[in-house]
Amino acid sequence: MHDEVFEHFLDEGLIERVIRPIKSGKEASVHLVRANPRTTGEELAALKIYHPLDRRDFRDESLYRDGEFIKERRIRVALEKKTRFGREVQGGIWVGREWETLHALFAAGTPVPRPIEATDHAILMSYIGDEDDAAPQLHRYRATDDQEVEDLLEQSIRVVERMLFHDVVHGDLSPFNILVWEGRISVIDLPQAVDPKKNRHAEALLARDVERVCEHFARRGVASDPRRIADDLWTAWTFADLVPEELRATLEVGPSGG
Repeated sequence: MHDEVFEHFLDEGLIERVIRPIKSGKEASVHLVRANPRTTGEELAALKIYHPLDRRDFRDESLYRDGEFIKERRIRVALEKKTRFGREVQGGIWVGREWETLHALFAAGTPVPRPIEATDHAILMSYIGDEDDAAPQLHRYRATDDQEVEDLLEQSIRVVERMLFHDVVHGDLSPFNILVWEGRISVIDLPQAVDPKKNRHAEALLARDVERVCEHFARRGVASDPRRIADDLWTAWTFADLVPEELRATLEVGPSGG
């Protein structure tokens, strides 16, 4: 599949060559590519290629699909029974969800990669890092001092807040899908993201995201109260949703509710 994906993006004039793999995870591999700046606006880009269906893990997909309405009964049954067709549909849903979520969050100024182009099996997006080194994952990053650690925690909570206020809960946030480059964080890996207005598990997923992030920083010597932070975020989002839309943009609600 990888060769076919590379060939597609080369033929479309979006990339000029593949430089090297960046990482391979449960669901996908990511490759650094030389982009065509005339068509993408980038010198370098990241090409995320989802693994074939038999290598992808959909154990918890019903948790993330909660609240989604699928009109066609044949598709609903296939998803529930996890047939081959159902797995193909689910694979497409996950790629499509990541693409749409990246678009919405990037347009809102959230620190996520800029989506450039997508197929049924891959997403081309902006790259974070330089040609020699990709931005390290948070769990591998070593801050220069305690002040930077505190700043990175603050950035991480703020990005969770910004996503929530644009009706997105990451759902699988951890130090493995937060990148750090030049002192700033970026969030990646969003195929399982959920809409808190629709998904009944969103509040619990938000609490889990916050807990994982806070646990990482606690190990780095910065204590926090993840339960309070998550509760405050959820409460602020719930009440902000009642504020008229024309006033919402004038409000800035932080993790502490201030």
